[in-house]
Amino acid sequence: MQQLQLKGKTALISGAGRNIGKEIALTFAREGADLILVARKAGAELNQTAKECESQGVHALALLADVANPEEVRRSVQQGLDRFGKIDVLVNVVGLRPHKPFLSIDYDEWQSVFDVNCHSLFHLAQAVIPGMMERTRGSIVALGGLSAIRPSNLGAAVTASKHGEFGLIKSLALEFGQYGIRANMVNPGLTNIERRNLEWYSDVGNPSRPPEVEKIAIKRIAEPHEIANVVLFLASDQSSFVTGDCVLAAGGAYI
Repeated sequence: MQQLQLKGKTALISGAGRNIGKEIALTFAREGADLILVARKAGAELNQTAKECESQGVHALALLADVANPEEVRRSVQQGLDRFGKIDVLVNVVGLRPHKPFLSIDYDEWQSVFDVNCHSLFHLAQAVIPGMMERTRGSIVALGGLSAIRPSNLGAAVTASKHGEFGLIKSLALEFGQYGIRANMVNPGLTNIERRNLEWYSDVGNPSRPPEVEKIAIKRIAEPHEIANVVLFLASDQSSFVTGDCVLAAGGAYI
């Protein structure tokens, strides 16, 4: 029987209520991880994710918290530690992706994008790294997107914030590698998810249309489980010598 890749580990996943975050949670549950699942709202969705994860025989704690708020992050991490005693893996999935001309962006909008896309990782990492240092092991994974490595049309705030998040990932890898802590980023391409903020994707349109698919070498968009499997690799000991790096899961769209 194949050994579970995350057996005995506890993972905190932000943005776990739906889409890729939910699929990561389910994938981790199947691989034996106990879970701290965090979302800003939609408690019913988050509780459903927790229920589905527990059906795999693991324990899951569902917490509503805004990971852009340092106090809420500290509270959630402490609740997770009180329940499970440790956090071995941190996965930061949350992201805002508004599309707007640069000259139309006001500072409050700019700040809100950075708060979610970049500062959330800062808050979460500061909260979990001390425990990882004590145990001399840990894996941090952030979801970036292609905006973390190239500009997106009408997406100056998204591009700048995701570049910043990747810079933070590399800095964490460099500073804390000596403590057995790894930090990496996964950059998904177009993925088959529910999009509730359609105004964010005005330059993308329907990603299932042939003109969009033609830009992808594999000639289709990703399914959430395909992104989750990449995150699983980086979270597990299978990637024990990978840190400070990013994995493109974009079907060749960057080619």
